[in-house]
Amino acid sequence: MKAYLANGLFSMGDRILNELLAEKIRKSIPNIHLYVPQENAAINDKNSYADSVTIAKADMDKLKESDFLIAVIDGVEIDSGVAAEIGAFYMLNRPIFALYTDVRQQGRHNDKKIQALIDDGTENQFMYRNLFVVGLIKQTDGGIYSSVEELVEAVENYTTK
Repeated sequence: MKAYLANGLFSMGDRILNELLAEKIRKSIPNIHLYVPQENAAINDKNSYADSVTIAKADMDKLKESDFLIAVIDGVEIDSGVAAEIGAFYMLNRPIFALYTDVRQQGRHNDKKIQALIDDGTENQFMYRNLFVVGLIKQTDGGIYSSVEELVEAVENYTTK
């Protein structure tokens, strides 16, 4: 099976998370061909040069080859490149597995948090993700997972069907 790992790749945190995810997925699913854009030096060695068309073509080719997408949707906003990759991949009608680790998902059943939001909309203790992008993910056979372990397990289960 072939898969594509979509996440930002410019901050140290993103690069470390990508390495961790890639390592865990490759260990759990030894026969997987996982494309991680940050490993493609031809387009992502920032000491070199690749124009926008070259980058888009390289990544789109890998998206089209992939059986499923793994997308990290963490951050203040979903990374714009990741959102574009989700949209493009959705059109291929294949599963999208998303990782969303924001700790503000916790406490959804806390009555004080809910009442505070009802009383004052500026007291939003919860997170927000773009509903269009979330809706695309939810319409596939993938899903949204809150931990690396849950995500890897879901991908592993999908690949062993």
